[in-house]
Amino acid sequence: MTKRAALIVNPTKSTDDVVVETVRELSEAEGWDAPLEIDTTADDPGFGQAREALEAGADVVLAAGGDGTIRAVAHELAGTDTPVGLIPLGTGNLLARNLELPLDSIADVVRQAMLGEDHRIDVVYATLDRKDERHLFLVMAGIGFDAAVMADTNDTLKDRVGWLAYVDAGIRNLPGKPSKVRMTINGGAPLRRRLRSVMGGNCGKIQGGLEIFPGAKLDDGVLDIMTVAPSGAFGWVGVAASVLQRNKGKDPAVEYFQGQSAEIESEDPLEIQLDGDHMGNAKHLKMDLDAGALIVRH
Repeated sequence: MTKRAALIVNPTKSTDDVVVETVRELSEAEGWDAPLEIDTTADDPGFGQAREALEAGADVVLAAGGDGTIRAVAHELAGTDTPVGLIPLGTGNLLARNLELPLDSIADVVRQAMLGEDHRIDVVYATLDRKDERHLFLVMAGIGFDAAVMADTNDTLKDRVGWLAYVDAGIRNLPGKPSKVRMTINGGAPLRRRLRSVMGGNCGKIQGGLEIFPGAKLDDGVLDIMTVAPSGAFGWVGVAASVLQRNKGKDPAVEYFQGQSAEIESEDPLEIQLDGDHMGNAKHLKMDLDAGALIVRH
């Protein structure tokens, strides 16, 4: 029986035509059936398309787009035996960076996505304001400052200068007041803090090779938590130094925790982001790790 790939591609990306042609050519060269090709839409970034690929019996589902496309496809493939292959076409490409994929060569990354080895990685499910709907993320989630940065990033500027657009939004959002937060890790004793941001990480690296969660791995079965509580405007200098030094300075403005679940409740509604996707405002964020739930081919 011949193999077949399903290609889910974001058609708004400038290199989508190159990706489609490369997948077609490699499928033919390897004796695979012609790929099932499905575009994402403004209304559906990949959820329904991934279900269609599963129903068609694809041997591997290729997610070609940014972190949002990959997150949507992974949401449907998690818990199945069908691997996802990543073809990163976005600005951040954070999951791809943590997997050390060849971002400068579409031919190489397509070959790895179709013909590479299968590895299981962890996923994390988030719920907002105690609602039943679960949202999967692969890299990191945040409530507070970091989510406000994602929400405030100028898309036109992002298309022009890439990830530096996040720096622009970050500078504009530095002023602000901390919120009273109640946090529990693994259902333990509550911790009370006044914070600007809480982030949950499934892996460590962001743009520029900066490691937000030191030592975090996609397959370590651990959810990493980082809290940020700068004291005034100059407190951000300590936060930056702590992150750059991988917390060796032990600045009290930055704290790290680990577990398999975390629950954050704020007195005020705060912005929420999952893998860079702005999810609106909420007072409550719960994160639960599902170890080894997703198969990634690379």
